[in-house]
Amino acid sequence: MGRPAGDLILGTQGFSFDDWVGPFYPEGTPKKRYLEEYSRHFPSVEIDATFYATPRTSVVEGWRERTPADFRFAAKFPKLITHEKQLQGAGGDAEAFVGTMQALGEKLGVLTLQFAYDFTPDQFNRLEAFLGALPAGPRYAVEVRNRKWLKPNLGEMLSQHNVALVLQDLHYMPKLDWITADFTVVRWLGRRKDISQFGRIQIDKSETLGGWAKRVSRFLDDGVDVYGYFNNHFAGHSPASVRQFAEMLGYELHPA
Repeated sequence: MGRPAGDLILGTQGFSFDDWVGPFYPEGTPKKRYLEEYSRHFPSVEIDATFYATPRTSVVEGWRERTPADFRFAAKFPKLITHEKQLQGAGGDAEAFVGTMQALGEKLGVLTLQFAYDFTPDQFNRLEAFLGALPAGPRYAVEVRNRKWLKPNLGEMLSQHNVALVLQDLHYMPKLDWITADFTVVRWLGRRKDISQFGRIQIDKSETLGGWAKRVSRFLDDGVDVYGYFNNHFAGHSPASVRQFAEMLGYELHPA
């Protein structure tokens, strides 16, 4: 059997978890070495810190310099843009954020606009205009948390902009297989109240992952690049979830 036409890029949501020291990071690993150690095991990470504020360019350059040449970063747009302004008058903020993240160079994978439940379909035209004005270059994805968005017009509009709809594993959202771009993003989120510590798997999600493995295999065979990121709240310890999913797909998590 030949290699799938699409690329699979797997990782976790965040990497700065002290609970991982021992189960994942070697004992005694200092925080300042977490990223280097992480990148020895996985080819990508989704940065969570950007949701809270646009990082300094020097910080982004540090991420680039501390990781292997083929490493890839994903990141969420700041909540100032998606949650507080809900895109209204946020074009300048978005341009500044994208410009800063482009300091990653070829290591920039995908930038995601993650919206809250109160971002509703009556904002459709605003979202469409915002996507059309984003700087060219990066791959962009949209994650909605309100199922009222999930109608054909959303998929059609995202396809026109080659923007991916984030496919979620979230307890109150449907598990979709919509492909709206030449890539897609899967985020395995779980439920926060189910998990309080992140050092080991606490919920068996094998059956769920088996269903996702079938979807992702199909995407890859169709030539779609897949970025997939696991949250600790999905099963308890996201590095183990990445490894379990990679094994299901016969995907080798290459060492640096």
